[in-house]
Amino acid sequence: MRTSKYRKKISLTKKQKKITAGCAVVCLLGAIIFFFTYFHVENVEVMGSEHYTEDEIKEMILRGPMATNSILAPVLYSKDKTDDVPFVEAFSVTRTARDTIVVSIKEKKAVGCIPYLDSFIYFDRNGIFIEGDKIRDESVPFFDGIEVDRVVQDEKLPIEDTVLNTAVALSTIFAKNDNTPDHIQFDEKGSISLLYGDITVRLGRDQFLEDKMTRVIAILPQLSGQKGILHLENVTDSVKTITFEAEVEPVTAENWTGGYDENGDYTGYDEYDENGNYVGPKPMTALDYALESWVGGYDEEGDYTGTGEYDVYMNYVGPPPTQETIDAMGDWTGGYNEDGGFTGTGEYDREGNYVGPNPNESESGESGGGGEDSEEYPEEYPEDGSGEEYYDESAGEDQEYYDEDSGYDDSGYNELYDEDFYEEYY
Repeated sequence: MRTSKYRKKISLTKKQKKITAGCAVVCLLGAIIFFFTYFHVENVEVMGSEHYTEDEIKEMILRGPMATNSILAPVLYSKDKTDDVPFVEAFSVTRTARDTIVVSIKEKKAVGCIPYLDSFIYFDRNGIFIEGDKIRDESVPFFDGIEVDRVVQDEKLPIEDTVLNTAVALSTIFAKNDNTPDHIQFDEKGSISLLYGDITVRLGRDQFLEDKMTRVIAILPQLSGQKGILHLENVTDSVKTITFEAEVEPVTAENWTGGYDENGDYTGYDEYDENGNYVGPKPMTALDYALESWVGGYDEEGDYTGTGEYDVYMNYVGPPPTQETIDAMGDWTGGYNEDGGFTGTGEYDREGNYVGPNPNESESGESGGGGEDSEEYPEEYPEDGSGEEYYDESAGEDQEYYDEDSGYDDSGYNELYDEDFYEEYY
């Protein structure tokens, strides 16, 4: 009886049970809040990533609320292998302090990339295709001239071993000297060219690459601001001859440095630069050439006035060319006829090279006149040779039928023919 009475005394009422349960929940919530607050991640360090920035790594790997806890992040976010983060083979997360974690990256090492369809294909030193991307990573050597007909993820690209060995050797040299070119070109004979801005480096065949690149790296700073070709094709273990073929920019009216007289005073037309160096007369502009070669300048009576809108044959050619005329031609360099006269519509440039019609003109021929839809010419009679009357208002009442079989043409079909029109225009 005593035991029963004792148990009755220590048993909890419903109210007490609720209070106890509430206290337990509060303690649990407090512990959870303390856990996430005390171990909240304030600092993230990234190690081993060369392809991505720290912010990019954090965004790609530390996804979700648990990544903000320094206890849970190492457990939930470490991966031995990953397929959802390009160029990353594996990564691990470790805690180094209460509020600090470290993300260690193991990257796939790309030694080069090549173009394929509309993407860039990255490969490792064994020629294995590791990643593809629409955007080129400029820190990875880009090889042009290496073509493949197929690519399979994680398989060797169909690249010749000799070409692959050269690519790997060059990539190693670039990485060692931190001097990756903008572009590496392989031609069909296996010769190698490197592009560094406006400088092209011709290395020739895959021989003495280390020696050649050592010299290239030493010479490039001396060529800063210049354009041209650095020739190292003939460099061997005994021949060290290197030549630089500078690209001489043609002097134009836009880059002419003259306009000063011998005393250094600016006149706008004298043939010296501001340092007293003779640079020759100012080159002619496109407008100067056009005005000098313009076929017009005659009036309706055939007298030369210099501004008349007719040529020497009394053909109307319009007003003389202006800067607006030249600007409207855009990149088209034509406007001259075969004799070198400027007409504005001629299909030759001022050097006499055929460049075709002005692409800025409408296809209907409205700018040049005499297009396919022009009403200056009588319309053709139907090709079926039916002989039915065909009336063309533009030709007038004097139009006649003309049978080409009578000797005018070998085509054998009938055509409307206006004798008066034909004699006038042909």
